[in-house]
Amino acid sequence: LDTCLSVMQVLHEGLADSKYRPCPLLVKYVEAGWLGKKTQRGFYDYRSGTPVPTR
Repeated sequence: LDTCLSVMQVLHEGLADSKYRPCPLLVKYVEAGWLGKKTQRGFYDYRSGTPVPTR
């Protein structure tokens, strides 16, 4: 998720287009260290082996 956020920030700043503005939830997850499969948590929780949507 951190990679996605970085790409979106570069596009948003470089193109000045609001459609590339990262959503607040993505920013919140990255700030919390929830980076997806890298950390086993993100939009899904992978810690049990089966992806479970986070709430």
